[in-house]
Amino acid sequence: MNRFPDGTHVWLRSRARRGYYVHADEDGSGVSLSTDRATLNAAWRVHRIVRQGVTYILLRCAAYGRYLALSASLARDGHRGREAAQSDFSEPQQLNVRWRAVFEPDGSGDVLLFCSLGVGEERYLRANGRYRRWNNGVTVDVLGSGSTMMHWTVVQIPLRPAPPALPKPSTDLGVPTGLLQRRTGPVMDRQRTIRYMRANDKDKLLGTETFSFLGRSVFNLTNEVAKKVGLDMSTITLCVHAGFHGRLTPLVVDLPRNEDPLDLVVLPNSSPAAMGLRHPNVDAPEPAPSI
Repeated sequence: MNRFPDGTHVWLRSRARRGYYVHADEDGSGVSLSTDRATLNAAWRVHRIVRQGVTYILLRCAAYGRYLALSASLARDGHRGREAAQSDFSEPQQLNVRWRAVFEPDGSGDVLLFCSLGVGEERYLRANGRYRRWNNGVTVDVLGSGSTMMHWTVVQIPLRPAPPALPKPSTDLGVPTGLLQRRTGPVMDRQRTIRYMRANDKDKLLGTETFSFLGRSVFNLTNEVAKKVGLDMSTITLCVHAGFHGRLTPLVVDLPRNEDPLDLVVLPNSSPAAMGLRHPNVDAPEPAPSI
């Protein structure tokens, strides 16, 4: 489908909930609707695969590198179907990350996205909260009457000419609470396991190393990895590798708010792989989608 060329970045905007986009949550696992499209959490890179002659669309989050997926969890109260989630792409025959798209026949150019778990088991990506606006989860449900909550406008995102600067590390002072807005105090940094493979300037992987990392700062993480591989942090790019079959995603935002292990590939900026990375310009004005 011409809406999803391989390797492009797209926004998925809800037709029914105007101004809301499919958004990868900062916990690294959930998916919700958000009005903030000027963030990598709302940008999805297209990864097309062919299985038994059928072309499928996979959608990889530009923030954390994980794939839009159908989860096994029932949707929470006020939502329909099952939860949409962020998932690794670990198995070649993995079904829950495969999507197919069909045009809505009303001529709008909008699409329906469905995940098939077997014959007659199609489940469609949908928004929630038409009437209860606070229900902002993205779920996957049976087609039913074909609600416009399942209609999505696909908008391609232009590219940046260069990678964005890494956000500087900050101190979390806690959250304001109570009548006088007193601070709760600093939030404890979380520790996670980092597994990384270093590539040379010809893209050959040189083995896996592991260490423990405290906090979420991608700036601090890049600096620490650079020290471990004996290079200046300005000469490397960290990429998330979300599952054995996942494609590399440059890590340029702070880490998800969880303690899950993180798999990285360390690329020299002079390598073909690093020079082939693409960065969506999420601050660009939204262009009109092409039919």
